[in-house]
Amino acid sequence: MIFLNSELTMAERGPDAQFQIVPMPLEKTVSYGAGTANGPAALIEASDQLERLWRGFEPCAAGITTTPAIDCTAPLDIALETLAARTESIVRAGHVPVTLGGEHSLSWGAVLGVKRALGRPVGILQIDAHADLRRAYQGFRHSHASVMQLLVEEEGCALAQYGVRALSTEEADCRARNNVIFIDAEELVTGNIHEITLPDDFPEDVYVSFDVDGLDAAIMPATGTPVPGGLGYYQALALVRSGLRNRRCVGIDVVELAPIEGWDVWDFTAAQLTYALIGIAQVTTR
Repeated sequence: MIFLNSELTMAERGPDAQFQIVPMPLEKTVSYGAGTANGPAALIEASDQLERLWRGFEPCAAGITTTPAIDCTAPLDIALETLAARTESIVRAGHVPVTLGGEHSLSWGAVLGVKRALGRPVGILQIDAHADLRRAYQGFRHSHASVMQLLVEEEGCALAQYGVRALSTEEADCRARNNVIFIDAEELVTGNIHEITLPDDFPEDVYVSFDVDGLDAAIMPATGTPVPGGLGYYQALALVRSGLRNRRCVGIDVVELAPIEGWDVWDFTAAQLTYALIGIAQVTTR
């Protein structure tokens, strides 16, 4: 399957496309609801119903190609390293990887590859209901609940989190220890905040990690760990847009879609979100 298949010209879907879709149907450390293995295929299938035009221009004109899915039947460490090699290759070629999940643990491999290719600091802008800063969870070091702890404390990535509303004491301590930037969901939603400003010392190269459970459960129930009190669709996109202003988007992932049979609207929401992030990356990137 090909992302936005019915809308793309042959030239737009070629190997020189600026945005390279990487499906990663990963489901190895889920701790509540299941179904993330089906997320990439459902999202890509729904994308066939998208329109090219978004906010007055056509993001797909820069080119969007869909690469083969990562083999997730392999052991987790091998699957993650395969993803890292893929995103590294994409960035070295001057393109932007867009990884579609699959559970959030995949972000470790995706960011690692981007960081290797660039050879300089990478900051992560995370939209999520959870901080994902546990050192391990349910016996998994590479758990979906530990992915940001790995990237911050072992890979040295700067991190800015928005929309969190489920947090452990361990994660709060990790935030403080590593100077993680954050505005949690209650403040964002009750304060009607749509604009953020990253500090001057935050890296210019920014990777966007968007867990769909960052959206309110009324908007996106098709995820393994839905939490009430989340972000609105346009609010979440506005936060990403303002965070990327005057910076370079060097990678994107959209994770944790767990399709609900008979409710294609949630798959379409995730597909529209992905296309919007591609558009934002173009209009904000330096």
